[in-house]
Amino acid sequence: MKAHIKQILIGFAIGLLANITGTYLYIFFFSKHSLETTLKDAIEHDLIGSLIALGAILNLVVFFLLLKKNQFYRARGVVLSTVLAALIILLFKFV
Repeated sequence: MKAHIKQILIGFAIGLLANITGTYLYIFFFSKHSLETTLKDAIEHDLIGSLIALGAILNLVVFFLLLKKNQFYRARGVVLSTVLAALIILLFKFV
């Protein structure tokens, strides 16, 4: 595998992890209920896309940190994971 593709995949994984972490942190700090209950309620009331979008805010921080460290291919991977999150949000909104 080419080195730049490997770096993009690493950035993609970092972006997914940052999105999951951001979603968890948002639920942890701003929800009165447990993680499981909050996720069930979000799915029931069609708010899961909003939770994913709030979790994706952490990708912005990771993106700029990677740019500051001159890791441009990893930053591209983070952008790809953010695009994936946007597509998933779009899927939840219209299906």
